[in-house]
Amino acid sequence: MSQPRRQTQTLQPQGRLYKPPPSNPPPSPTRTTRKKTPLIIGGLLVYVFSTYVVYNYVYLSRPGPAVAQDTDTSARYDETASTFDMEVSLAEKTSGIMKWRAKLVTKAHGHVLETSVGTGRNMAYYDMSKCSSLTFVDQSAPMVRIARDKFYTLHPTYSAAAFFTQSARSPLPSSTTSTPVPEGGCYDIIVQTMGLCSTPEPTALLAHLGTLAKPDTGRILLLEHGRSHYEWVNWVLDRTAGAHAVRHGCWWNRDIGRIVADSGLVVEKIRRRHLGTTWWLELKPRKSDDAAVTMGQKSKE
Repeated sequence: MSQPRRQTQTLQPQGRLYKPPPSNPPPSPTRTTRKKTPLIIGGLLVYVFSTYVVYNYVYLSRPGPAVAQDTDTSARYDETASTFDMEVSLAEKTSGIMKWRAKLVTKAHGHVLETSVGTGRNMAYYDMSKCSSLTFVDQSAPMVRIARDKFYTLHPTYSAAAFFTQSARSPLPSSTTSTPVPEGGCYDIIVQTMGLCSTPEPTALLAHLGTLAKPDTGRILLLEHGRSHYEWVNWVLDRTAGAHAVRHGCWWNRDIGRIVADSGLVVEKIRRRHLGTTWWLELKPRKSDDAAVTMGQKSKE
């Protein structure tokens, strides 16, 4: 009859029973995926941005018509009005510019003026319950027509809106039942997105907007693109600026900080993204006791 086999027990030198150390369970796949997700998203964003920069540099560096820096190319918008939204939508979505548009425009209240309205890419972001009136201005008649149609599709019952095809530096028509310009021509909020790049006199335009805002409480909200924090980016912008202006109608290498400083307006807030090329600015008219404009009030993102 066979005897039951004894289980041998391993003894440590002191005679104590040996217990193997507990093994750690493998990391949860979900936890590992969560840790990697920000890296994956960040890598994709870097790839998309780098591809966009390289594509633009290669495309815009090809020989083309010579054009002097800051030449007025704004007439180009008449030609691109019908396809403009389609051309810029993907880039604005992937870069986060559309989110910045929304955050900026939701600050609008009271009597609002939007200059360089273009095709009305901000129309969906206005809180109509906070706006006493809305006045939209742009020099491109085809773009103003698109903006007007877009606005009334989104806000069919809003009756205090007016659209003008003219320079923002020209006097606005007096208020009537169909053109609700506020008394004295002073606005609570002035909005401009991607406008300083396309006007031939950006400093003069910005200084004029300061005269249209209410002296004590009026604010000017800008979302613009221009020079970067980094010189190598500025080198690329300068190298391709002429071709970009001919193709798109805007000068993307302008020094937004210098334009704002020279306008005489007071800076309340600056935020920058995309290596410093995208500028968010909140400004107000200067009063005698205001300190000098300080372009150092900025955050890099």
